[in-house]
Amino acid sequence: MKTTLPATQLANMKQMKHRDVEKTYPVGEFVTKLRRLADALESGRAFSISVAGERLRIPADARFNIEHEREGASEELEFQLKWKRASKPARRKATAHSLLLT
Repeated sequence: MKTTLPATQLANMKQMKHRDVEKTYPVGEFVTKLRRLADALESGRAFSISVAGERLRIPADARFNIEHEREGASEELEFQLKWKRASKPARRKATAHSLLLT
């Protein structure tokens, strides 16, 4: 069965290109970002952050998880925030979005 999407939804999907960015920050800058995130979480507010030139707004109702990965001698700890982007037109469905702090 073939599904056809409305033209407006197709146009919006084309505008939001896949993005998988990892950016390294100096310790002081990383700590400042984490502090702002923690303050927003504690107060129940949305959080805004720029990552590699793109401004993101994480809503207060985002989901949070912590992931630990181990492969050979390497280990990784990821703090993940996941949310749905707000729809502009009332008819459009929200799409998943996430921010990964590693």
